[in-house]
Amino acid sequence: MSSIQAKWDAAYSQPRGDLKAATVLQQNQFLLPTEGRALDLACGLGANSVLLAKAGLKVEAWDLSPVAIEQLQQQATNEELTIYPQVHDVIKSPPKLNSFDVIVVSFFLDRALCSSLVAALKPAGLLFYQTHCQQKVIQQGPSNPDYLLADNELLALFSDLKVRVYNETSTLGDHQQGLRNQAFLVAEK
Repeated sequence: MSSIQAKWDAAYSQPRGDLKAATVLQQNQFLLPTEGRALDLACGLGANSVLLAKAGLKVEAWDLSPVAIEQLQQQATNEELTIYPQVHDVIKSPPKLNSFDVIVVSFFLDRALCSSLVAALKPAGLLFYQTHCQQKVIQQGPSNPDYLLADNELLALFSDLKVRVYNETSTLGDHQQGLRNQAFLVAEK
């Protein structure tokens, strides 16, 4: 077991309240197709997977943590959702070419994987991506710059896609309003 897996297993073993899908997915779910295959990458406990399945998509949910996958499998079974959770190391085994209509990534960043995500989208497929930024209003989330986006970096990482929605408010204006400390993108292949 890797130290990263152990960290997430411990985190997912703790009691949680109601889980919410990523803001990028909640606010833009009206863009989802009515059918097709979706990937919830680094799914954690699967709030994005649940939203996708309830929208009519067949969802593969990948995470490194067996603890998270077991809990999501139980929820999918109990609620009769079309979710196929699996322990999967996406770094070692990225998604196959042209295999998904929708890919959702929230709070996971591996820059080397971005081109594989674009390639994994089917034509007209959608990417929903949300993660932490370097420019923060308050210190939360990771501090390691390897896991933080520079200004407009998300746009650069997925420049081969057509941007449909983008949000990165940085430290501008009233810090009590808007999504802070994060950037999100919806882009189409």
